[in-house]
Amino acid sequence: MTVAVPEGQDPLFPMAGFNFHVSFATSGFEPTANLPDEITGGFSEISGLEATMEPKVIKVGGRNYGAVQRAGPVSFGTVILKRGIVEARYLWAWWSQFTGADRQDNGDWRASSRCDVTVALIRDRVPMVAWTLQNAMPVKFRAGDLNARTGEIAIEELHLAHEGLNMEPVI
Repeated sequence: MTVAVPEGQDPLFPMAGFNFHVSFATSGFEPTANLPDEITGGFSEISGLEATMEPKVIKVGGRNYGAVQRAGPVSFGTVILKRGIVEARYLWAWWSQFTGADRQDNGDWRASSRCDVTVALIRDRVPMVAWTLQNAMPVKFRAGDLNARTGEIAIEELHLAHEGLNMEPVI
């Protein structure tokens, strides 16, 4: 996915987080084959877009000024999506594949149920920047209060563990 910056704007200018669009690429979902190819929704707050690299310290004989530091393993924070509107039945189907909530545990299909999740910052209905969580899986699902005035169910919180964080190119 490439995110376009409106003409005349500096792509390095920091943007405030007003709107977030989230899409879940569901092409690998099994055994629930009736899910759409992409589930989309909007969330008002997203936290945990972080990666931490732990440097490896190597002590070298004869080097008295300090140890040599090399790049080490990277770990990723749990991303928390808060107060969103999504077709909750699809997210529940995804959640239940990992937890067996619908008692459909039929083998080792959990690895194929992971998906890439793209979080895009939207300003004036235009995507400004996006991040992709690679190989994400839900680790916490919390539905909002049920309200008969809307046809959709609000998701209060969705926590996602993932294996990679990429910032999408802005052009």
